[in-house]
Amino acid sequence: MKSHVKPLVATAAVLVVFVLAAAIWVMVNRPAAADVSGDPPPTVRADSHVLDDGGEGAVVVVEFLDFECEACGAGYPFVEQLREEYAGQITYLVRYFPLPGHFNSTNAAVAAEAAARQGKFEEMYHSLFRSQADWGEAQESQAALFRSFAEDIGLDMPTYDEDVADPETAARVGSDFADGQVLGVSSTPTFFVNDRPLELTSWADLTDAIDAELAR
Repeated sequence: MKSHVKPLVATAAVLVVFVLAAAIWVMVNRPAAADVSGDPPPTVRADSHVLDDGGEGAVVVVEFLDFECEACGAGYPFVEQLREEYAGQITYLVRYFPLPGHFNSTNAAVAAEAAARQGKFEEMYHSLFRSQADWGEAQESQAALFRSFAEDIGLDMPTYDEDVADPETAARVGSDFADGQVLGVSSTPTFFVNDRPLELTSWADLTDAIDAELAR
């Protein structure tokens, strides 16, 4: 009996992801708009995912990312080093910006958001980036693989499956994407340092911007 469980789960996961991908496609391809006041959206919202909280007065760094983006994957070790070196001096947040040209970027973001609902966003964040070379650029759904990551980090799996299937999870990913569009994000990774967009030509540009803000 057990031998049939995983194939059935994997098939169901694939079907769910196709539905979610369609929902997010509608959301991210609709015209972006500022809020009702006419102002652009904030770079940080109350539900943005905080990896490091430097406290009051810390420099706020926001990264719009795509888990399938090669540049994001290449920058992941640098970001981890930066978080360590500036611990207590920066508040580091990440927001979703799944690029339409990446087959599994939306699937990955949905998996991360489902993990976030159980308080394990960062664990899934690490799992996705550390394994990117194994699944990036695949032209078939990797939802079953992402589900295995959820098992590995100790998520409650019935709850994970429910959250992946929940349209609100897709909507949460789409809301980040919509904000990014209005803020001028067109590629990943895109960084904001204390609400200022950063034109990144090298990774040193990010540390230079942080240092400049710390010196103010």
